[in-house]
Amino acid sequence: MSNIKILLTTDTFSPAINGVVISVKNLYQQLTKRGHEVKILTLSQTGFSYKEGDIYYIKSFNVRVYPGARGTLSYKNKFINEIIKWSPDIVHSHTEFCTLIHAKHIRKKLRVPHIHTYHTMYEDYLGYVFKGRLISRRRAMDLIRRLLWSVDEIITPTQKAKGSLIAYGIRNPISIIPTGIDLSRFKTEHRHTKEAKDLKDKLGINPEDKVLIFLGRLGKEKNIDEIIMNIKELNKKYPLKMLIVGGGPHMENLQSLVDNLDLKKEVIFTGMVPPEEVPLYYSLANIFVTASTSESQGLTYIEALASGLPVVCKYDEAVEGLIMNGINGYMYRNEGDFIKCVNLLFCSNEDIHQLRSKAKASVERFSLNVFATNIERLYLSHIK
Repeated sequence: MSNIKILLTTDTFSPAINGVVISVKNLYQQLTKRGHEVKILTLSQTGFSYKEGDIYYIKSFNVRVYPGARGTLSYKNKFINEIIKWSPDIVHSHTEFCTLIHAKHIRKKLRVPHIHTYHTMYEDYLGYVFKGRLISRRRAMDLIRRLLWSVDEIITPTQKAKGSLIAYGIRNPISIIPTGIDLSRFKTEHRHTKEAKDLKDKLGINPEDKVLIFLGRLGKEKNIDEIIMNIKELNKKYPLKMLIVGGGPHMENLQSLVDNLDLKKEVIFTGMVPPEEVPLYYSLANIFVTASTSESQGLTYIEALASGLPVVCKYDEAVEGLIMNGINGYMYRNEGDFIKCVNLLFCSNEDIHQLRSKAKASVERFSLNVFATNIERLYLSHIK
């Protein structure tokens, strides 16, 4: 494939840490590594526009629509004109609001293809939009349909996300391309290092403890309450610790639940941790657990598997084909089956090294190389 100019747009970028930011960063790195010229258009966290290398930050302001949301009225910004003069061959947007409008404007001016990745299942997050008082599911569907009708093709990470868009009435071509992650980050063995031992000591994890971990955003839609409610029962059978790594709007509610259940010694909240420390935290655990049914892909499931952790999760169409019962974990449908699945793994006769090897092998198809190759092919199919 000959080298091309690619503009990536996103409302959210560094210093924020979330799935969209990680996906855009990884795509930028992989495409530039292959010789393409790539620039990113995003919103600044301040009232000023500025440029850092290949990244254009457009001035923005806080919007009290949902936590962390930002908006902009800067649609005649000098950087937009600079990007138009640069003349990208293709525009690839990654969020549905402010910078999508910029992407549409640039695409219209240059008459180039416009690809859009649909990262977020909005029906699971409506409770955050004006605190759930204004946007109904029907209105959200109509808004997404109106925003995306003009793009040439939509990328979704899973069949579940594609099915949602079709249900919204979207008729654009849709390709399923799972988001890739940097698997190499999770291949380093931290489990028996002094660093891991020191962190266990700091967190109050004893050598004999079996450790469950949830890592991600602490939102109500993640259904972490269901996991916590089962810890007391599991703790009757094993010395157990539950690590909850991350932050979010539901954190105080979860801490109150832990207090009410008298589980403060068993359930450990670490808060947000730096991205470079995430593999170390995975290495402290025996099983990754989640009861979320709001995933668009489940990147933390993939990270956990890449770290050699089997996964116990509630059934979610987004992870069909990823979690394979008895091979790299278990999916359960009824709340009461969570304990059974954890017991199956803790009591397994299979060698722990075999379980970890199977977990790691099951996610090789989510490498950054595979991801970038699939995106390149899609770009090429639209560039004449």
